[in-house]
Amino acid sequence: MSEGPGPIHNAPPLSVSEVSAALKRTIETAFGLVRVRGEISQPKVASSGHCYLRLKDETANLDAIVWRGTFSKLGLKPEEGMEVIVSGRLTTYPGRSSYQLIIETMELAGQGALLKLLEERRRKLAAEGLFDEARKKPLPLLPVCIGVVTSPTGAVIRDILHRISDRFPLRVLVWPVKVQGEGSAAEVTAAINGFNAIKAGGKIPCPDVIIVARGGGSLEDLWAFNEEIVVRAAAASRIPLISAVGHETDWTLIDHASDRRAPTPTAAAEMAVPVRLDLLERIDKCGGQLTRAMGRYLDEGRIHLQGLVRGIPRLDMIVAQKTQDLDTLAERLAHGPEKLIQRRKEDLVALGARLNLDRFRNDVVRHARDVGVSADRLNNAAKRFMRDADHRLEAMGARLESVSPRRVLERGYAMVWDASGAPLTLAANVTSGAALKIEFADGSIGATATGTPPPPSKPASSGAKRKRDNPDQGSLL
Repeated sequence: MSEGPGPIHNAPPLSVSEVSAALKRTIETAFGLVRVRGEISQPKVASSGHCYLRLKDETANLDAIVWRGTFSKLGLKPEEGMEVIVSGRLTTYPGRSSYQLIIETMELAGQGALLKLLEERRRKLAAEGLFDEARKKPLPLLPVCIGVVTSPTGAVIRDILHRISDRFPLRVLVWPVKVQGEGSAAEVTAAINGFNAIKAGGKIPCPDVIIVARGGGSLEDLWAFNEEIVVRAAAASRIPLISAVGHETDWTLIDHASDRRAPTPTAAAEMAVPVRLDLLERIDKCGGQLTRAMGRYLDEGRIHLQGLVRGIPRLDMIVAQKTQDLDTLAERLAHGPEKLIQRRKEDLVALGARLNLDRFRNDVVRHARDVGVSADRLNNAAKRFMRDADHRLEAMGARLESVSPRRVLERGYAMVWDASGAPLTLAANVTSGAALKIEFADGSIGATATGTPPPPSKPASSGAKRKRDNPDQGSLL
């Protein structure tokens, strides 16, 4: 016998998509809002801005996603190993036949996890030097304007304003912010940066000191002041910053980065401004000390001046002494010339007595030496003079020899002399029969004049006469 057909089902078959859609509706309806506690594993931010991660415990894993718009608003950044409590809704992903959690909010699970994260963040920022004492700025002694970053409502701002008004009334600028919950860290950061961006001399005064204040609360309530953006803004502030977050036992990371940490907001106001009455009292005290010091200085100067005055002689005594000195000088002046002459005579006699024979001999030797030197110089000068005279004489003899009549006779001329030895230069001066002497270049001969002398010639010109009148000029005829 053959087997018959299988059991017949009345339910129509569904497609895979229909099953996935039905499952998706069922899960989203049943788990529209859930809170899940777990440890973050494999967090990753995609290029789209969405954050993908897993929540796990000892036995199970749950895929989760934080959409880009929600991720930017989270109060903390997901990190590996962080234990958190998240709120959101469950949904399915038909493409992989899996389910996942769409996270809407995220918070640390328990104070232990918060403290662990806080310690890790503190070490990281400290390693960057944000908490170094060397970079902390001193507070101004007397600020003109104070900036306060806090909630505009509540007891904190009232306590600060009241304390400043009591100690030293001055201008206060309040930058209202949220001090707890989502967005509070961003607002505190913007307030610190905003105060630092105010330019001096504008309509809004630039604060001389900033106070960041908040009342007490749990670690979760104060968590905004542990965020990195707040700590970095406080460390980068060019205006001195006082942190006053929580009570005296509460510590946040902004306390480490600020220039001064106040245990309470009221203490922050006391740090920012001095007590006006104390300043006035101090000024009065300093004024009294200055007055007393000036009084002591004047007294000492007066005593010193009196001592100097006592050491100065009286004017009449000075005048009397000078009058007596003047009389003495007048008397000495009257006898001065006679005494001067007498003193000069005595000096002359003493000088003569001091001139002894040895000195005289020394003078004679010195003068003899000087005479010898002068004689040598005169002898040398005479030799030079004689030598120069010989040279000049030789030169003159050579010139005279060049114009001598003997030179003329050598050229064929002759000289005629009369019986007395006088030279005859004119034939008219010779008489017939007169004895003559004719001189040639090589000797002379006697002769007798014959013939009739010519008639006298006309007088010679003045030039020729001057030549004949020259007794030193000879004649060739």
